[in-house]
Amino acid sequence: MLFGADKIPDIAKGLGKGMRMLRDASNDIKTEITKSAEKNGIDTSVTKDVQDELNKVKDDLEDFTGSVRRKL
Repeated sequence: MLFGADKIPDIAKGLGKGMRMLRDASNDIKTEITKSAEKNGIDTSVTKDVQDELNKVKDDLEDFTGSVRRKL
């Protein structure tokens, strides 16, 4: 896709907000899973698997936004 130079800051800002929302949501999910598991006596090591998957998504997003930043 091609964007004009005047649109790039808006796109980067939107990506930054999206990454922040993803990070906040992943922290909320992790907290809820841990609380629920501990409350029900379930092994909380499952949160490590969830965190690993969320980190993969985060890394993919950072790779994408990094390429956008380099083109600025």
